[in-house]
This record gives sequence, structure tokens and C-alpha cells, in this order.
Amino acid sequence: MSQERVKVFDTTLRDGEQSPGCSMNLPEKVRMAVKLQELGVDIIEAGFPIASEGDFVAVQAVAAECRNVTVAALCRTAEQDVTRAADALDGAAHPRIHTFVATSDIHLEHKLKKTRSEVIEMTRAAVRQARTYVDEVEFSAEDATRSDVDYLCDVLDVAVDAGASILNIPDTVGYTTPGEFISLITTVKERVVRDRDVIISVHCHNDLGLAVANTLAALGAGARQVECTINGIGERAGNASLEEIVMAMRVRADRLPFETGINTSELYAASQLLSSIVGFEVQPNKAIVGRNAFAHEAGIHQHGVINNPLCYEIMTPESVGVPANSLVLGKHSGRHALSLRYMELGYDISASELDAAYRRFTNLADRKKRIYDQDLISLLSAGVKVRGEKATAAAAA
Repeated sequence: MSQERVKVFDTTLRDGEQSPGCSMNLPEKVRMAVKLQELGVDIIEAGFPIASEGDFVAVQAVAAECRNVTVAALCRTAEQDVTRAADALDGAAHPRIHTFVATSDIHLEHKLKKTRSEVIEMTRAAVRQARTYVDEVEFSAEDATRSDVDYLCDVLDVAVDAGASILNIPDTVGYTTPGEFISLITTVKERVVRDRDVIISVHCHNDLGLAVANTLAALGAGARQVECTINGIGERAGNASLEEIVMAMRVRADRLPFETGINTSELYAASQLLSSIVGFEVQPNKAIVGRNAFAHEAGIHQHGVINNPLCYEIMTPESVGVPANSLVLGKHSGRHALSLRYMELGYDISASELDAAYRRFTNLADRKKRIYDQDLISLLSAGVKVRGEKATAAAAA
């Protein structure tokens, strides 16, 4: 079965960073952007330039550093917003202006306090203005899944006529369901896109735990760009998880005949890097990158996995970059085993640093039944060197 290409639009640095507790400083944003480029995403949404000077500078910095991907800047459908986004993207190798306005009546009445006709004119003006700065303009209809479908199609049609080549259909509040979303994307494809060279994108939130399911359903209906974040971080309950979308397509290619440019062996590294930057880990049972994703404790599971991992693993740890670790560290482990594990994690440990870490390790092992990699990392003093960016993805460096 032939596979169609799906573009991966990563918004970890914009929507993801808006998640409480997930703010990043400039060096951290650039570091994460470099990892996203290495991962193989097609578009990095680097920030919302009008929101703050910090966001403006971050978009500039990411655009300067990441030359092999499209860098997008978000803006409202307001003249000053579009100008600010264009200024931030000046010098980008592959710039995209991403402009948005709400289309649901609840947003129009209570947030924008605009009429439907006013929003249509705002859309037309903003997209036209954006096209004077860049060739690639994306338009998003905020709260699309709670919008009147006829009106939504009218707004999207105006956006395309004004020069937008990507139409994003966001499930802004995580309200839709897969079957309903399929119907909406099908309608947009038939009534708006038709035979025009326009990509349908989807941006799903996870308020009902359906972000990934809705995203995959939309692909089946014709969407060819997915907007997502590493570890699924984002507003409220988060966004669709990049690693889950990508691996669903890879593992279930029989049902999801799509391909991306993602180097899946870097997924775990990207997850770990983000965790180290924002300061908290994903939940242990998180699909793909959680520490229990490839762990087996029940005896019957262990027996099956020993005989053939396919009994209980639908993908290999190596396929997503999870390091194979046959060493079980506990209070009976010696310095050699500890040193070897630090080497596997990418740390250059001197003899004195190893001695100090080992003393702390044995004290911890007396109190804790299971020692995780993050525990080992926390035992190190701040000055220990890490070999390369891949190692920093496994730990804070």
C-alpha cells in the first residue's frame, strides 16, 4: 500500500510552552528547536511575537539557528500582529506566518465582540497582508469544532482566496469526537479545498483524552498536516502527542498508510530533553516515552517477553530510542555497574565523582526498592560533563 506524506507541525515552543510550569528561556528554546530539527519535524512554531519581547527574540533566534525546517510565527488577524510576526521571521530560511481568529459564535460574542462579517473581513485583510511578507501563510479558525459549519467554510474560503495555502481546523477546547471530526474535515475538503492546492491541518487538544484519536481520524478524512507537541504538553490537558501520532502511523501502517519525516529513534531523546528543560517528567505510563512503556513486572508478561518480545511489545524500545538496559541497579550493585550505567546515559565520570555518586547511590538504594535513571542523574554534582546533545536528552546537563 502506497503511503502519503504527512507534515509534522511542532508547537512545543509555542502552545506547549503556554502550559503552566513549561516556560522556557531563550537558550532552552533554541536548544529544544535544534533537537526538533534533528528529530525531523517539518515546521517549528517558535512563538507568538506580539505577545512579548521574549517571544519575538525567540522566533528570531530559532529562525537563525534552524535552517532546514520551516519556522512559523503565530499572530492574530490584526495588522500590528502580522507585522510583528513578519519582522521576527525576517531572515528565516523557510518562514511561515500563522494567523488565526475565532469562528465560533461563543467566541465572537464573548471574546472578540465582533460580528460574523467583521471576522470575515479581518481574515481577508490579515492573510492578504501576511502574503506580502511571505509565500507560506497558514490560517487557523480558532474553536472550529464548535463553529457553525456553513460559516466556518465561508471564512476558510475567504482565507484561501486571500492567499492562505494551509487551513488549520483546531479542536481548540478538545470537544470533538473522531466520527464528528471526520465529518467536519470531509466537509472542509469538499466545500473549501476542492481541487485547490491547499493543505488541511488539524490541531487537537486533549480535554477529553481524544487528541491523538481525533488527529488520526482527520488524516483518514484528508488532513495532511498534524499539529502536536513533544510529550503532549500544552494548554489545560495538553495537545496531541507527537510521539503517539507518529508511532501509531508506523505501527499501524496497515490502517494508517502515511509517512512522516520523523526519525523515530530520536523520540525518547526529544522527550527526555524537554522533561529536563521544563523540570518535570512525563507520567510513568505515558505511551511511547513513559518509563513503564517497555517495562514488564508481571510474571506471565516477563515469561512471554523472554520467549518473544512481540508477545507484549508492538514496537521495540530501540525503534523510539529507548536505551536497552539489562542492568537492574539496587543496593547490591557495585561501582562498576554504576559507572557503566552513567556511561550509557552519556556522562563522563571521573573516579572521584564516581566515588561521591556511589556513596549517595548506596544510601538511596537502602531506602528505595527501584532506582531510575532520573535518580542516578540527580545524584551527580552539577559540574559533570555530558557527551553531546543526545545525552542531554536523557538528562539535564
